[in-house]
Amino acid sequence: MKIKLLTHRTSKTVLLGAAAAGVLLAVQTAPAFPFPVQRVGDIFVIALENHNFTQPTNMTSPQQIFGNPAAPYINSLITPGNSNAVQVSYATAYFNAAIGDHPSEPNYVWAEAGTDFGVHTDADPRAANGNTFYAQSVHFAGLLNAANIPWKNYQEDVDLSLSPTNSASGTNGPVNTYNGTTQYNYAVKHNPMAFFADTATANVYPLAQFFLDLHNGTVGRYNWITPDQYNEAHSSLNGGFTYQGVHYTGDQSSIAAADNFLSQVIPQIMASPEYQDNGVIVLWWDEAEGGDDTNHAIPEIIISPLAKGNAYASSVPLNHSSDIKTWSEVFHLPFVSNPIPTNETDVTGIGYNNVAVVNELSDLFVPGAIPAPAKLSVNSGRLFVDPKTHHAFQLVFVTNAGFTTVPAPVWLVLDNLSANATVLNAAGTTSVLAPLGSPYVSVPVGDGDGDRDEVLYPFETRTVLLEFLDPNGSAISYDTRALSVTPAP
Repeated sequence: MKIKLLTHRTSKTVLLGAAAAGVLLAVQTAPAFPFPVQRVGDIFVIALENHNFTQPTNMTSPQQIFGNPAAPYINSLITPGNSNAVQVSYATAYFNAAIGDHPSEPNYVWAEAGTDFGVHTDADPRAANGNTFYAQSVHFAGLLNAANIPWKNYQEDVDLSLSPTNSASGTNGPVNTYNGTTQYNYAVKHNPMAFFADTATANVYPLAQFFLDLHNGTVGRYNWITPDQYNEAHSSLNGGFTYQGVHYTGDQSSIAAADNFLSQVIPQIMASPEYQDNGVIVLWWDEAEGGDDTNHAIPEIIISPLAKGNAYASSVPLNHSSDIKTWSEVFHLPFVSNPIPTNETDVTGIGYNNVAVVNELSDLFVPGAIPAPAKLSVNSGRLFVDPKTHHAFQLVFVTNAGFTTVPAPVWLVLDNLSANATVLNAAGTTSVLAPLGSPYVSVPVGDGDGDRDEVLYPFETRTVLLEFLDPNGSAISYDTRALSVTPAP
């Protein structure tokens, strides 16, 4: 909403006095029967590598995941009637984020920022490599920080590197719990948070810490888990891998090692209270192999008490932007809005690589599990000026115009405020949501005591009073947006 005000002197300051005395005016009461809210619990994303879910029959290397004998556990998850598939849904039309979006690193960056910024490299993040400019960009973990939502980043073998921004590999590490070798391989290119200044070294832990946190109930609400390159199906172990009595070599051995890893880790997560309280496990693959088109689908598997279940197969077109949009809706975050380079053509040809318009993952879940995006509308009353202080005041009304309950806090942001005016009662300025530097004001929700369970119910309105300093007495103009996430740390 765009607002333009003329701060001319007026005699109607008696109304101003009544408003200013209370500062926050009475609000519309909540509906008698609030809409039910289905809460998604903790989210666990397990990142895997470099294989299609399905591909043309004439493509034999690497082999696809669907029906692959080296991946019996994964295929049990997507087999209707199998006991492992009871709480599983999966996508059959999950495609590369963009044509030519390779190698791995730009896909991990896309999973965090909704774009690859036009940089296609697998190099560790360095200024000389051109992949460290992301510090000023809006990204998902940064939005979680802004909303005070706990998240953790678990990277296998990161404890064997100099830092989370340095890759490390070798053959003389400790015996790996899952594949029984001493080979290790931590790749920064598979750590999406490592390319952003505010999260590069924050909340990152070795994989062993994940199981301690799971046992102690201290995992994040959002958890990213990257196995090392031998357990994520990226690289083959020296000598291959024997799995369920079969010895695999080459790329099939890498699939078998990853399947073995998942068969051990997923049941542990599913046994935890965090999972059983509507938790979600996401098996996520980074990129298509052998072609970027709708004939090369990427695996995407959801395990959750809220999944449609029994290996429900969704044919809705999806990609990495779909995941960001879905979790943003779950956490009531604004969508990331980084620009996609003009040469990044969408695989489906219908613009579905943009977070704002992409399909989310809701078809994989029972109805209502993924909340619809919050619809907060903003309307304003007329402006009044105090002749003594020359401060300008305006009432602004924030309404939940949708059917999704919006939790506190709620903020009113004033973008592009004209240079002649200052918001005197601003709580701060935006530092993680573009455009940066906009003043924001807190919107009162509930009784104002800050309880986390306070919500803005559908069709409920809250009122705030803006106070401006306008020394010139000229027009004040600004754009408004209402957010259900703290606009700055």
